[in-house]
Amino acid sequence: MARLRVMQEWTETDPPAIADIVALERAVWEAMLTGDPQADGRMLSCDFLGVYPSGYAGRDDHMAALDDGPVITGYRLDEERLLPAGQGHVLLVYRAYFSEPGRDGEKAMYVASLWRRDGEGWINSFSMDTPLGAGDH
Repeated sequence: MARLRVMQEWTETDPPAIADIVALERAVWEAMLTGDPQADGRMLSCDFLGVYPSGYAGRDDHMAALDDGPVITGYRLDEERLLPAGQGHVLLVYRAYFSEPGRDGEKAMYVASLWRRDGEGWINSFSMDTPLGAGDH
């Protein structure tokens, strides 16, 4: 059985620093923490697709979740890794811990977030969450 080869080299002259992409990802989390749908929307492409345990979500869905205010009360990210994902794209993967309003304890999940170079900046075009089980973290 043939195996696909994955491109592991950056083909642009200026690869992004992981800290820069993590800062952009944190801006999405900060929007969820403050309940700011406009700040959230500025980070997501018009064709954004989220894949979550609850199903698919587009940009408008992601923003609408914040219409009633914050959806988290705290968060932290760790184990960040940045992978090239083709010309002008990078994949940020990490583990997130977060707490939700009115709920005890902390939840944890792995996140894969695809960022696309858009002019001089970067925009989030895809995200997928994988919840961790009780003994996984």
